[in-house]
Amino acid sequence: MLNLHCQSGSNTIIFVLFVWAVRCNFQPISLSTAIGSLITFTSELKMWGIIRQKVAAGGGSPVARIRPVVSNLRNYSSAVKQMMVREALNSALDEEMSADPKVFLMGEEVGEYQGAYKISKGLLEKYGPERVLDTPITEAGFTGIGVGAAYYGLKPVVEFMTFNFSMQAIDHIINSAAKSNYMSSGQISVPIVFRGPNGAAAGVGAQHSQCYAAWYASVPGLKVLSPYSSEDARGLLKAAIRDPDPVVFLENELLYGESFPVSAEVLDSSFCLPIGKAKIEREGKDVTITAFSKIVGLSLKAAEILAKEGISAEVINLRSIRPLDRSTINASVRKTNRLVTVEEGFPQHGVGAEICASVIEESFGYLDAPVERIAGADVPMPYAANLERMAVPQVEDIVRAAKRACYRSVPMAAAA
Repeated sequence: MLNLHCQSGSNTIIFVLFVWAVRCNFQPISLSTAIGSLITFTSELKMWGIIRQKVAAGGGSPVARIRPVVSNLRNYSSAVKQMMVREALNSALDEEMSADPKVFLMGEEVGEYQGAYKISKGLLEKYGPERVLDTPITEAGFTGIGVGAAYYGLKPVVEFMTFNFSMQAIDHIINSAAKSNYMSSGQISVPIVFRGPNGAAAGVGAQHSQCYAAWYASVPGLKVLSPYSSEDARGLLKAAIRDPDPVVFLENELLYGESFPVSAEVLDSSFCLPIGKAKIEREGKDVTITAFSKIVGLSLKAAEILAKEGISAEVINLRSIRPLDRSTINASVRKTNRLVTVEEGFPQHGVGAEICASVIEESFGYLDAPVERIAGADVPMPYAANLERMAVPQVEDIVRAAKRACYRSVPMAAAA
């Protein structure tokens, strides 16, 4: 960590300017660029100081740091209001920061701008710059600071403007956060949340559209959650913040403005969903459809269409990618005898492939048809709108797959 041991204020200024010059590679730059660069650099120094002060304030023992998850497993069917997903995330952050002074939020534009998608609206004004930290555009830098703060018992929530940018910080996420508990024989817990929008949005191109569910779910030591509804967003984010282990929290940009009915139980400050438990969004008897995030909505629309044609589809909202609720999935398949997995990510080595493997291993004798996998196209995301639509699953894709599983349509090869 940075320490400035200088004997006078002037020496400190000279030292800071020298380090800044090194950062600029001693190259000639314009006055405006110099001012902007210096402001960014001094912001980094200030952020380091804030973290050092908070760490010095004490982290307590590992046991004292862990606040247990309070799970409420009742069925939340009696809606009392509509809530947007961004409001659900905002309220979850607000309540957890209010309940636990060790929780803090950091990321690009989370403070003054209130978040690129306004998830952190009002939090800077309420909790101040020591708990809502605007960072420079350096994912590797602020993610490393977050992991280090978690080592000392704080509970950082690190926001990525898009999870595609988490690639800049993947060493900290995997080699530091995910592995430290195992490598320390359980002596170090890393209570940190990495959150932000994941997957395709609209017209953002190949480098901003990837789904990272399978990427991070393959890593021991990480928990990976992906909410669909406002209930999911609120309950799962609370669970993630309270968890003693690192959690990758995959949101979806296109869902932020969507509204969902929520009950009084969901609005209660004690509400929290269990990690590792899926939700059956729609019961059925003919075919099981698994999905997560935005694709749950498409699957529910497909189920409505299938119902009109006499096919009863059971739709499972995975919620948790790792740990995966294998028992709920297999119990459903043993009832319906058919399986369709749907995801937005690449088809090879994906979440659907893992689900299919689990069903083959545990419920093969119950299958009446080959499993069906629907995924994104095996290409980088196109920019053109018509090609983009062809690259991600659509409602009609899910309907056709379910019909094939129920032997109600021609085979895929013949249809092509």
